Amino acid sequence: MTTKIVIGLDGTETGERVIAFAKDLAKLIGSCELVVAYVIEWSPYTFQTPEENAQRHKRREEEVDLATSRIVTPAVEALREAGFQAQGVVRHGDVAETLNAITTEMGGSQIVVGRSSADGIKKRIFGSSTQNLVMHADVPVTVVN
Repeated sequence: MTTKIVIGLDGTETGERVIAFAKDLAKLIGSCELVVAYVIEWSPYTFQTPEENAQRHKRREEEVDLATSRIVTPAVEALREAGFQAQGVVRHGDVAETLNAITTEMGGSQIVVGRSSADGIKKRIFGSSTQNLVMHADVPVTVVN
């Protein structure tokens, strides 16, 4: 049976450390697949006109294409070149909820993410995505600094 590890990337320099940790973990496990995931923060709870919704849908597709080409595809290709089984996924949503959902859907057994860099009043009121993921994930979460 192949173990799946979900790697949550956010497009920051921490991503390289997250990938390096996941690669080391995969080597220790042996039969392992790495799933590179990028979640675009997105709230469905806004009230807009039909024209605004059409523009929003187009912008949403553009964001997925951009995240795929700039972040996920290069990471997956590098992992494959290094000899790992890897695939990628990009979705919109709440970061913690969506990473957890991706992991559950794909049969992942662990999530590896970088430490969130949120600060100030936003973090004090809402908490960081990383904190929310650690508190609510259905599988173990490793946070790489």
